[in-house]
Amino acid sequence: MPVRSCSPDSCPPTTSGGSQTETATTIIEFVRPVVLGTAARILGKLEECADRCQARHRDGMASRGFPLVLALEIWQATRAAAGHHRDLRTHRAPGGRKHRLGAPKIHGELLKLGFDISERTVARYLRRIRRRGDPKRSWLTFLNNHREVIVALDFFTVPTITFQLLYCFFVIDHQRRKILHCNVTAHPTADWVIQQLRETFSGEEPYRYLILDHDAKFNAEMIEFLKATGLKPKRTSVQAPWQNGIAERWIGSARREILDHVIALNENHLRRLLREYVAYHHEDRTHDALGKDTPNQRPTENRPSTTATVVSSGRLGGLHHRYSWREAA
Repeated sequence: MPVRSCSPDSCPPTTSGGSQTETATTIIEFVRPVVLGTAARILGKLEECADRCQARHRDGMASRGFPLVLALEIWQATRAAAGHHRDLRTHRAPGGRKHRLGAPKIHGELLKLGFDISERTVARYLRRIRRRGDPKRSWLTFLNNHREVIVALDFFTVPTITFQLLYCFFVIDHQRRKILHCNVTAHPTADWVIQQLRETFSGEEPYRYLILDHDAKFNAEMIEFLKATGLKPKRTSVQAPWQNGIAERWIGSARREILDHVIALNENHLRRLLREYVAYHHEDRTHDALGKDTPNQRPTENRPSTTATVVSSGRLGGLHHRYSWREAA
């Protein structure tokens, strides 16, 4: 610990045989100005911070005579109900601790400040605040409750060996992860998309909802066609690919399992590659979401005899394999 230097006049006198009371009194008198000065500086900083907070939230209840702490409580409750995904009654703080931000706590603080109002009055004002809830939870609930009648569509791009950009269009079923349609074009337009939808939906399918994003090719004419076929289009939020997660995951699987290993030569070559991958996706590839089953429900093969051995059959040019039993020769 550094030793503080002092002048002979300011240093506390040392006593060799004096009483302990006089020594303690001298030390207190010496330390008191330092402690009081530090406390004064801290209180000054707190006062400046409170003034800045009041100025920042001068449109809230603090400017109407309410203390700063209460104003911050009500301001946090307003943020929670205005779309910050926090419940108005209670929410978790960053440290995991629950805070009560509803009418009972605010009413209790008002009573302690001398305001004679009822809790019902506070609750009535809080009810005027719009509650949005958790949009992520609502969307996931929608996907889980209507999985068997939901399809999704999307585009993704693939460059060729000549650096031409091709657009891959597909429609996927949510329940069994089946690819209902897949095609490739170099010039995607709204009319081309509508034609692909005509080839996919005949109007007799059990689907009711179709998930799509805000691509410019999905215009009003396409929306009208979907409604005419009995489908309700559900657009995802802007820059929210997780809302169309099944389609996005299929794009990632197609890239990792074939498109990252093979360079497409042209449009016909890429179309053939995708059709082979779709066949592998339906017949051979197991999916965690389907209980390690395939979209076409690949049957389980039991070992026919003790002499049978496991053999592999190449898929997609040997990039992947399917395994089965075969009797020994």
